[in-house]
Amino acid sequence: MNEKEEKKTSLKLEILEKVTTLAAAGFGLVAALAWNSAIQELFVKIWPLDNGSLTAKFIYAAVITVIVVVVVALLGRSADRLKNKLN
Repeated sequence: MNEKEEKKTSLKLEILEKVTTLAAAGFGLVAALAWNSAIQELFVKIWPLDNGSLTAKFIYAAVITVIVVVVVALLGRSADRLKNKLN
């Protein structure tokens, strides 16, 4: 393969990688929005505060933040353990 063909192939690969990353991010956003809606509905059923109230929104945000921090910390620890096993 000559240099020109290699550059074309490299560019095509880079574009494919970027499109794949953008598609994955887009689908991730759609999934996050779906989960957000479901969790909001669950939250309203568990704590039937006025759904539109500022207090309800802050409580929801605080609960979700705590859950996200715990999940991310657990995933990070799991990844570290796996890295240590591989090394």
